[in-house]
Amino acid sequence: MTVPAFNYLKPDSLAEALDMLATEPGAYPIAGGTNLMVDVRAGKLSPETMIDVGDLDELRGIVVKDSQMTIGGAVTIAELLRHEIIRQRVPVLFAAGKTFANTLIRNRATVGGNLVNAAPCSDTAPALLVLDAEVSLSSSSGTRWIPLTEFLVGAFQTQRRADELLMEVRFPIPPASSRGGFEKMGLRKISCMAKVDVAVMADFDERGACKDARIALGAVAPIPLRAEKAEVSLVGTAFIARAPEKPVRCGEQVQDKTIEEAARLAGEAASPRSGSEYKRQVVYGLTRRILTAMATGIRDGEAS
Repeated sequence: MTVPAFNYLKPDSLAEALDMLATEPGAYPIAGGTNLMVDVRAGKLSPETMIDVGDLDELRGIVVKDSQMTIGGAVTIAELLRHEIIRQRVPVLFAAGKTFANTLIRNRATVGGNLVNAAPCSDTAPALLVLDAEVSLSSSSGTRWIPLTEFLVGAFQTQRRADELLMEVRFPIPPASSRGGFEKMGLRKISCMAKVDVAVMADFDERGACKDARIALGAVAPIPLRAEKAEVSLVGTAFIARAPEKPVRCGEQVQDKTIEEAARLAGEAASPRSGSEYKRQVVYGLTRRILTAMATGIRDGEAS
């Protein structure tokens, strides 16, 4: 399909970009364009103006400071995967990035664009939800920070106003005592949209008991969501079977009841549309797989 005519603007500064968004009617910011241009070609969107913000310094880069990571809105998925701290300390986000579409799209698709698009099957959103992420939105009148749980309000709907740019995503770097996992079920191994995403982050004490847990689901509801009852069921429990008052020892067995209950509750948290009820069982299976891998790693003394 022929792309409809539109005005293309490329600002030299953030201030100029924000001024354009405030004054240009029907303007859309664009960086990677992997979602936006598909919708334009399909006739779903007809922007009068596109404002290219992909090269603005303020939207670029990954910064680590005071145990907090900040990712620019125009950082690509490929750049995420090349960052050593993400690889080592934020495995849930690294794993989500590895499942994201294909190499060509990862080289263009941006973190901010994926969140602003707000597709129910977003791969980055569940991973960032379990990291307790928040996003910053800037306009010519100022900047505001919003938790990701509040930013996503519906399928393809967010709290971003038309005159705002998603500038950054930030979250605390998980402690060394934590573990993360991400699993995706799609129709193909590569270049597929998620049919189900499950992301998990959990923190443990020295005895192997769970101190904190977050489980997020994607593509099973209008927006990615947290499975809060499943999270609560894990806190205070041991992932490793052990005798009372004894420390965890190498070789002890995984405590299946804890994992089974959390996986069951995660499945119940899913609210797929009619005809996709099978997704609840998929959520159960993927959650169980992630938690079992975590328990095995703790038992065997593996690094997170």
